[in-house]
Amino acid sequence: MTSKARMKILVVEDDPDMMEQMKIYLESEGYEVLAASNQKEAEPLIRPGAFAAAVLDLMMENPDSGFVLSHRIKKMDARIPVIIVTSVTRETGFYFDKSRDPKDWIKADAIIHKELRFEQLKGELRRLTGAGEGHD
Repeated sequence: MTSKARMKILVVEDDPDMMEQMKIYLESEGYEVLAASNQKEAEPLIRPGAFAAAVLDLMMENPDSGFVLSHRIKKMDARIPVIIVTSVTRETGFYFDKSRDPKDWIKADAIIHKELRFEQLKGELRRLTGAGEGHD
């Protein structure tokens, strides 16, 4: 075990199986996970210094819960990277336009479409936080 503190990631996901999978994966990659299963549970966790990045499901108890949480995080500290994970394409046919920067219109740094590939999540976290291979 290394003496440096592990990077803390806020993960908000209402699917218990997906939450458990993300938690296991992120912890195996050396991150500490701060978990919430919905917007209501996550809101009190959004405070300065509580986490270094966030991975948010888009549709939870409200269809826009992920957008709302992302907005609150960015309002608190615009430097905190936010990744939104969504199955909205599969459920509605709507696809987020990757030619536009998500930060311009939804206050998130990246969007990952489900079926989530954990390597993709790892890559986005590394890209957005600057955590290199030595982070593990």
